[in-house]
Parts: sequence; C-alpha cells; structure tokens
Amino acid sequence: MQQGTELTTEKAPTFDGEAFSSYLGRQGLSLTRQKTDTLQVNLGLYCNQTCKHCHLDAGPHRREHMDSRTLEETADYAHRGGFKTIDITGGAPELHSGLLSFVRSIRERCPDARIMLRSNLSALLDQGLEGYVAAFREAGVALIASLPAYNKQQLEAQRGQGVFASSINILQVMNRYGYGQSGTGLELDLIVNPAGAFLPPDQKETEDRFRNKIMQDYGISFNRLFTMANVPIGRFKSWLEGKGLYHRYMSRLAGSFNSCALEGVMCRTLVSVGWDGYLYDCDFNLALGIPMGGRKIHVSEIYGPPEPGSRIVTGNHCYTCTAGAGFT
Repeated sequence: MQQGTELTTEKAPTFDGEAFSSYLGRQGLSLTRQKTDTLQVNLGLYCNQTCKHCHLDAGPHRREHMDSRTLEETADYAHRGGFKTIDITGGAPELHSGLLSFVRSIRERCPDARIMLRSNLSALLDQGLEGYVAAFREAGVALIASLPAYNKQQLEAQRGQGVFASSINILQVMNRYGYGQSGTGLELDLIVNPAGAFLPPDQKETEDRFRNKIMQDYGISFNRLFTMANVPIGRFKSWLEGKGLYHRYMSRLAGSFNSCALEGVMCRTLVSVGWDGYLYDCDFNLALGIPMGGRKIHVSEIYGPPEPGSRIVTGNHCYTCTAGAGFT
C-alpha cells in the first residue's frame, strides 16, 4: 500500500469522461517507469470463487492458464531480469497444477528474491492444505491473503456460504506453520477491499481493528494489512453499471486523486506476465488486454526489465490507483 503524505483536493476532478492521461497532462504530471524490480506472474483465470469485485472476471468457468513452456520461460525471465520480487497471482494461483514446481524453479533460479503468493484462502482447502503451506514455508514464500471482512455475514455476502469458516481455518493452519508469527521471517499479510462502490477505510485503523478482533476471537496473528480500492473493470464494472453506480464511483475515484500516490503506483516498478506469456504494465491492463507500452511482447523475447523512463499505458481505471492513499 502506497500511503500518500498529502491528499490533493484543490484540483481534484469530478469524472466527466476525461482520460487519465489528459488529466495528468493538465496538471503538469507524468507517469513513466522507474527501475523495474518486481515481476508479477498471472498463472491463469480459473478460480473457485466468483467475486463481484473481480477485475479479471475470474471464476470456475474460466480455463485460461499458463502452460508448462510459458512457466519455464517466465522462470528464465525472472532470473535474467534480476528481479527482487516475484509476485504470483491469478485467478486462484493455488489451483494451477504447476504452482509448486514453478515456485521451486523460481527459488532455484532466484535464491535471493522475495516470492509472494496472493491467495483467496479458500482455494487452498482442496489442494492438500498442509502440504502446500509446508512447501511455501520451505521456499520462503510470503503469503498475501485476501480477507475482505472479519464478520461472517459480510464476508459470505461477498464470497459465498461457508467461505468464512474455511478462511479462518486456513489462517490458523498458516499460523501453526509459523506464518505471521514473530521471529519466523514467514510473512502473512492480509488484503481488505470494500464490498461496494466506495473507497476503503483508513488502513492503519483497519489493521488495528482486524488484529485485535481475529486474535481475540480466533487466535490468528498476521504481519501487515493493506486496504485496496476495487478497480472498475471486469465483473466489478458490470456490477456498477447494473446498479447505475459506475459514473458515481468514477467521480469518487477521480475526486480523490492524490498526486503523492502517483509517485508510488505499482506500474512504475512492476511488469506483469499474463497466463499467455505476454507482458503488461500491470494486472489491470492485463485484464483489459492492453500490452506493455502498447506493443505486444512475449516473455521469451525480452532480456531484462523495461527501461526506466519508458512509456506506461494508462486508462480511466488508473484513477483507482491514485485515489486517496493509493495502492501498489
């Protein structure tokens, strides 16, 4: 989470359809790459959940996945690119049959890299939970777990019946393996996003509230919590439009523009590999099919990270990453 130090409100727009790039230009701002040190890898769109906020339209009906050759090419790129962080996502990456071998391959090629795995928690339940968590521990994988709420009714309204109990169970197992525990070096972070068409609450207050509540009720500990706004593309955009809320939500994002957050947006230091092996400036551009720099490049065709100062393709969804404190 990129915490802005100053909320810019005096020039904040209401959304009238103005392109994000045009707005930046009017304000004398620009968005180009810095040194790219993070490689994000989207293993596919298959997921056991169908969340209304999903920007990828992931779910049980999706079959797109990274094949074995592309997995190998991506691991090679992680090595030759010298990336400091490898961020594995989906869909539900836990449901990809090649996940563990990919993690081991990354660790072998990039022994000093930080490997992150983004999990919706419930996808681990049918994957041999303890075996997977043990494998993650062995490879030193940081686990980034999505837990939208600690209230059962609120969480299951967003994710489906039974998801709350399974999520709590899995977090407890992770704690037993040392994740989220002081002194182990095994990182367990939580991600919280709103259930509707509004911006997330204050991150520090939310973290304190979650930490106290889930420790008191379930004995669960974690390292950090990040609050993130929902991106108005994919299934979430369809939901907004169906409720007649799209324009209002976009106005809220644009009206909360924070120039300080622009400095820390993830696309400045990240490149995303899609399940098909092509490169994107971020996972949101991946969802929209907008290739990195506006030019389709396969992971096997590039030697190192994108050059500092190179172009980042933007769209109106970028108002999300610069709203309020922003996020990375």
